[in-house]
Amino acid sequence: MGPGVIDSPLVQALDRIATDIDAAFDALLPVPDDARARLVEAMRYAAIGGGKRLRPLLLATTAEMYGVDRGAAIRAGVAIEAIHVYSLIHDDLPCMDDDALRHGKPTLHVAFDEATAVLAGDSLHAFAFEMLAEPATSADPFVRIELVQTLGAASGFRGMAGGQMMDLVAETSEFDLQTVTRLQQLKTGALLGAAVEMGAILGRVPVEGRAHLRGFARDIGLAFQITDDLIDHEGDAAVAGKAVGKDAVAGKETFVSLLGAERARTQAQVLVDQAVAHLAQHGREADVLRALARYIIERDH
Repeated sequence: MGPGVIDSPLVQALDRIATDIDAAFDALLPVPDDARARLVEAMRYAAIGGGKRLRPLLLATTAEMYGVDRGAAIRAGVAIEAIHVYSLIHDDLPCMDDDALRHGKPTLHVAFDEATAVLAGDSLHAFAFEMLAEPATSADPFVRIELVQTLGAASGFRGMAGGQMMDLVAETSEFDLQTVTRLQQLKTGALLGAAVEMGAILGRVPVEGRAHLRGFARDIGLAFQITDDLIDHEGDAAVAGKAVGKDAVAGKETFVSLLGAERARTQAQVLVDQAVAHLAQHGREADVLRALARYIIERDH
C-alpha cells in the first residue's frame, strides 16, 4: 500500500482495526493444555495476522458513527471475521477450491491437515455466534438476537454459503451477467452488508433508517468483486496474496469475462461513486467509509 493510494485516516483505521482484532482473537482463543491444543492453534493460525479486516472495519466504523462503545464493536467485528475466516478455511480445502496459499502463507489444511482444517472452520463458525450472544457484546438481549439473526442469514444458504454453491455450479454452467451479479451479492456482498448492518444494530438504528447503509454495502460489495476479478485476470499474485488466473482455467464466467476489463473497471468506478452518494446524509463521521469505498478499487495498483 504505497503513499497516496490510501487516505491517511483510512491507513490509521486499517492499522487500528487489525491490531484490535488480532488482540481480541489472541485473548479470546487461549490454547488449552490438553488434546484440543492443535485445534485451537489451527484456529489462531487462520484468524490472527491475516487479511485486511474489511468486515470488522466496516462494522466498527458504522458503529462509531452512531456512538457505540469500541469494545462492543470489536467483539461483533471478531464474530463476523470468524465467519469470514472459517469460510476461507473451507473454501481452500481440496474438495472446494484446492488452494495452497492464502494471505501469502500456506493454507490451513497444508500447514496442519484436512481434518483439523474442517474442525477449525466449524469451531470458528460456532465461536462467532457465541461472541454475539454474550452480554459483553450488548447488555440488550434484543440487540444480541438481532446481531445473531443478521449474521446467521448472511452466512448460510441465503448468503455466503449459497453464493459459494453458485460459484461451484458456475464451473460447469454458462452464467449471464445477472446470475454472476447475484452469485457475488451472496458470496461476497452478504457479509459486507451484514458488517454495516451489525454496526447500525449496535447503534440502535431502526430497520427503516438503514436503507442507505445497505445500499452503500451492496455497491462496495460488487465493486470489491469486480476488482478481485480484475486482479485475477491481470495475474499479479503478489497483489492478490493468493493464486491468480484460476477463474479462466476453471472456465468460470466473471465480471471481466462478461464485460471485458475496461467496462468492468468503469463499472467498479460507477459503483464506488454510487456507494459514496449513499452517505450524503452523513458528515465527517463517514469519511473512513468513503475512503474505504475508494480504496476497494485501488487495490490493484
